[in-house]
Amino acid sequence: MAGEDMIVARPEELRKLYVIRKVLGKEILQEEASEILSLSSRQVRRIIKRVRLEGDKGVIHKSRGRPSNRRISDEIREEVIQLYRSEYGDFGPTLAAEKLEERHRVKVNEETLRLWLIESGDWKKRRKRRGHRRWRERKRHFGEMVQMDGSHHDWFEGRGAECVLMGYIDDATGKVFGRFYDYEGTIPAMDSFQGYVKKYGLPLAVYLDRHTTYKSPAQASIQDELEDQRPLSEFERALKELGVEVIHATSAPAKGRVERLFGTLQDRLVKEMRLRGIRTVPEGNTFLKQYLPEYNRRFSVPPQEGSNLHRLLPGGIHLDSILCIKTERALRNDFTVAHNRKLYQIEDRTHASRVMVHEQIDGSVKIFYQGQTLRFHEITTRPLRPVKAPVRVGRTEPHPPPLDHPWRNFKFGSRRYERCKSLFHGPVAGMRDPQ
Repeated sequence: MAGEDMIVARPEELRKLYVIRKVLGKEILQEEASEILSLSSRQVRRIIKRVRLEGDKGVIHKSRGRPSNRRISDEIREEVIQLYRSEYGDFGPTLAAEKLEERHRVKVNEETLRLWLIESGDWKKRRKRRGHRRWRERKRHFGEMVQMDGSHHDWFEGRGAECVLMGYIDDATGKVFGRFYDYEGTIPAMDSFQGYVKKYGLPLAVYLDRHTTYKSPAQASIQDELEDQRPLSEFERALKELGVEVIHATSAPAKGRVERLFGTLQDRLVKEMRLRGIRTVPEGNTFLKQYLPEYNRRFSVPPQEGSNLHRLLPGGIHLDSILCIKTERALRNDFTVAHNRKLYQIEDRTHASRVMVHEQIDGSVKIFYQGQTLRFHEITTRPLRPVKAPVRVGRTEPHPPPLDHPWRNFKFGSRRYERCKSLFHGPVAGMRDPQ
């Protein structure tokens, strides 16, 4: 029948057959064929022997079409797919392979699992549409620049309230630091930066977006324009005092490293917390202390240059006195300061007209004048003002004249008499009736 003698060969096998035919035709030597095919002379002699006995199909490997001796059984494959469907339905093949080995002691290559899931219809090939952007080389030193941002996401998948992950990633190594907060604002930014500094030190620069927490939207005053300055947010002011350069990105792709980090964590970290039943911000921060070191061990890369550019905090500088919200307030004549709808009584005698109020990260308040701490206490109940007697406006109640008043002995006309009767609701004593 036509087609029975047809041989399906791969391009490399056709090339091998062509060279072997040259050897059989005595056009080249076996040593030359060995060099051309990158095979040993012994292997070339074996192929020549098979081609002489079997013809052209002798060049095809004998294991073609036969199942591998290391092939995973169909029972294990079906068990893995069932586990994936029951517990890891929305996990990617890479993360699912890790969890299968970690939790079920089933070791499957991630690409093998991907092929199984594609064949079973549990996973679809995803092609990402890549936008055009210019590639930027990594910084060469650890601590040369850190990318920072906040990620708003349902991190606990409805088990708890939505929160924000304040994340940091080193541009040179990809090392990650982060903490959960209820919102993205100045205090969370300062608190997370304080945690980063305590762990690694002060970086040379921080790369972040134009959120109002990081870049002030206020218009420059005349004084700022004369001094060639712009208004600073409290976070910018704090980093400037610490000698850390602030770089604002003009778009999200410009700080793509931290954006891609959030995409990864919204997939992997969310599922890890789901498996552990984490539902609150404190529980999430406790888990991050365990999770991020392992994440950095697996995914961070060594810097191009070995030196670490993180700086230690200079002696005599306290982070609490810099990483806080500083507001100037007037000191009233009764030595009280009003701030955030609260009233504080200054206990120290001072000639200050204005003082500086510091809102600390932990929620406490400190008041300073020329660098000196002032003692104070909060006035929780204000003294009541004395109640003044109401001032009558307009017509008052009628006041009858005394009995011996000359007005009573005067003889009035009938019209005036009737008017007085209506005014005093009846006859007036001592007033004669004209009738």
